[in-house]
Amino acid sequence: MRNQDLGFSKDQFLVVDEQNDVHKVALRQEIAALPNVESTSFSGSVPGQGTWSFYSKLENSRGEMQAADMDLTYVDFGYLEQYKMRLLAGRFFDKNIATDTMQAMIINEAALKLFGYTTPQAALGRRFDQQGKKDVVISVIKNYNFEGLQQEIRPLSICLDFSDCNFLSAKVGTHDLPGTIAAIKAKWDQLTPDRPFHYFFLDEAFDRQYRAEERFGQLFINFAVLAILISCLGLLGLASYTTLQRTKEVGVRRVLGASVAGIVRLLSVDFLRLVGIAFLIATPVAWFLMNKWLQDFAYKATLGWWIFAGAGFAAVAIAFATISWQAIKAAVANPVKSLRSE
Repeated sequence: MRNQDLGFSKDQFLVVDEQNDVHKVALRQEIAALPNVESTSFSGSVPGQGTWSFYSKLENSRGEMQAADMDLTYVDFGYLEQYKMRLLAGRFFDKNIATDTMQAMIINEAALKLFGYTTPQAALGRRFDQQGKKDVVISVIKNYNFEGLQQEIRPLSICLDFSDCNFLSAKVGTHDLPGTIAAIKAKWDQLTPDRPFHYFFLDEAFDRQYRAEERFGQLFINFAVLAILISCLGLLGLASYTTLQRTKEVGVRRVLGASVAGIVRLLSVDFLRLVGIAFLIATPVAWFLMNKWLQDFAYKATLGWWIFAGAGFAAVAIAFATISWQAIKAAVANPVKSLRSE
């Protein structure tokens, strides 16, 4: 989740919820003039905040007007360029083209597939009808995760509508970030003194969707460590008891010429055999349960064989490290003492 290519840039974006305030244009101009602000743009939503779903019609590859539910996000000029969306065909919205405001749509790759197009270029110039807007598709952009990685990327349409753009995104530099936030707040208080200043950083808000998984992971690790410690204590006690019972046997073997390594192997092999049996039982159960859990995520890591091989090696190594101390202690002890104990 941390390293997945999201299809857009989310770093160093400070987002202010304008709530469609009458001063939002003036606020944007004031914020854009600040020295540590690199760019600004408006949008109806930002990645991670979700979109709206609307009944839409778009001309499919057969030339028919096909109805479908499509996610819709409203943006202003410059938004797609600011977030570094990747253009596959066509062009971005242009201030110099008046028809872009009401007669242009941009779609993503998922929408391209939904309507049967095999290439991005084939969708250019196709008709659409959505929320009172009608005309043609002007471009296709690469899929980007406008929601968390738990959900698949759905067909998305992007249109211009400044009246529904409540989020002001400011790309800020890393230099003197507290001073930049204070300066933006000062501009807000100056233009909108009757409302509190609310902002968030896009990368933090986007990553916040994964807090449940982070908590689950931490809880799982804590319980796993506790289970391993309890198991090691049980193994240590069992190894001590077994070694004590076989003290005379170890002494006899040592007198007859058995090596220390041979004695350690003798005392350890039964425990390691049980660990191997436990591994064979646990592996298919773990594989099944982890696959069931991963089905809740549209984008997920694969369960390679090396994960289970590593777990098995770690289990054997921990078990051997736990019991070997007692085994080595018994193997290096003076056999005369153990034989004289009776």
